[in-house]
Amino acid sequence: QVQLVESGGGLVQPGGSLKLSCAASGTIFRIPAMGWYRQAPGKQRELVAGITSDSSTSYADSVKGRFTISKDNTKNTVWLQMNSLEPEDTAVYYCNAGSGSTWPRRYWGQGTQVTVSA
Repeated sequence: QVQLVESGGGLVQPGGSLKLSCAASGTIFRIPAMGWYRQAPGKQRELVAGITSDSSTSYADSVKGRFTISKDNTKNTVWLQMNSLEPEDTAVYYCNAGSGSTWPRRYWGQGTQVTVSA
């Protein structure tokens, strides 16, 4: 069973940066796609950024130019570099990973809280 463990969340001031990490365990195979979702209170969970095995990336319009997703295929690890953070980025961020062609994939992490506040 694949397990995803996130780290790197926390409290940051507006304009600051954070880097989230997600490491997958429980498989010897390369996980084709990994990404990040977020869910703010009272809102639906949304795809923030995703990356596939051919390094194709996709981003939510609200984070384009501020967030960067990257992946180490050999370690089944994905990162999300978040710059110029805004209070609207406050949410629980979830790692999502698996095979297939559409988001979300099969496996979810437990989530990490990101709070952007002065």
